[in-house]
Amino acid sequence: MNNTILAIESSCDETAAAVCVDGKIVSNIIATQKIHAQYGGVVPELASRAHMQHIVVVVDTAVKQANCTLADVDAIAFTQAPGLIGSLLVGSQFAKSIALALNKPLIAVHHMQAHVLANLIPENKPSFPFLCLTVSGGHTQIVLCTSPTNLKVIGQTIDDAAGEAFDKTAKILGLPYPGGPLIDKYAKEGNPNAFTFPEPHIAGLDFSFSGLKTSILYFLKNAGSSLLFKENFTATEEQQKAFIDNNLADICASVQARIVSILLNKLKKAAEQTGIKNICIAGGVSANSGLRNSFKEMGTALGWNTFIPAFEYCTDNAAMIAITAYYKFLENDFTELTVSPSAKAEW
Repeated sequence: MNNTILAIESSCDETAAAVCVDGKIVSNIIATQKIHAQYGGVVPELASRAHMQHIVVVVDTAVKQANCTLADVDAIAFTQAPGLIGSLLVGSQFAKSIALALNKPLIAVHHMQAHVLANLIPENKPSFPFLCLTVSGGHTQIVLCTSPTNLKVIGQTIDDAAGEAFDKTAKILGLPYPGGPLIDKYAKEGNPNAFTFPEPHIAGLDFSFSGLKTSILYFLKNAGSSLLFKENFTATEEQQKAFIDNNLADICASVQARIVSILLNKLKKAAEQTGIKNICIAGGVSANSGLRNSFKEMGTALGWNTFIPAFEYCTDNAAMIAITAYYKFLENDFTELTVSPSAKAEW
């Protein structure tokens, strides 16, 4: 007997819907909100308004592309947490309305768990147990997965996320939003050894990126000079701009190389401590080519079985919500209509 799940994702600025049939993604629709680019970041009020404008069309398109109707759906899934509360409310209330109207069970999904389980979408999927480095604009975690419904965070950032380090660096460099992909683009043309940035010494499997962000900020304010730390020197705006213009590719390559090394050194440590050889990455930053290439190289060198979701499943999408909901469906893990979205729910 087939089971068909309609999933809705609205945690930030992507309005998305997907349909999953027996664990196979048969449609995955995303409406991107471009309005935020002019503000240099996501504006929560504008995001929630755009979700209200897009969600009916996105859900309708996902259902039609899956060649089914809402009546054919066996359960409705939605992102319950974490995310922007206004955005989450739009998706959760829409999902609840469908579930109530059609008397369908409701499945609440944790956004970060869904990023991890995006690795279970393709045919070539990791066997359990596996480790997953999950990296996004708001989260950086190492997750131990012993089953689709048993995931445990064993390392995480104690301050800022890796994605934030990319985005804040791009903003300082004067790159338009979203800046993370642009750093990746320019890094391909630069020398990753041109400039040296510090790697924090944090005990265990946890991460820290606040110190790196600060060092990048002062490095650019110095126009690359070391005089700041010796004579309280700050370059003029003209000097800073000229330095960035003349060294943009090398700066991007050097920053990216350090962020990637911080991530992979901790992942390597986690693999050594657990003895696990099935290793995955996930989240929006896993679309970064520098991280993907270095991850594969490390995996080859250390004898890992490496797994990376397709690009369309790295950034926010409803397919990852659907695949997570599929495994919850198999265990009858449903939620009540009284469930509330949460901006910062723990696992």
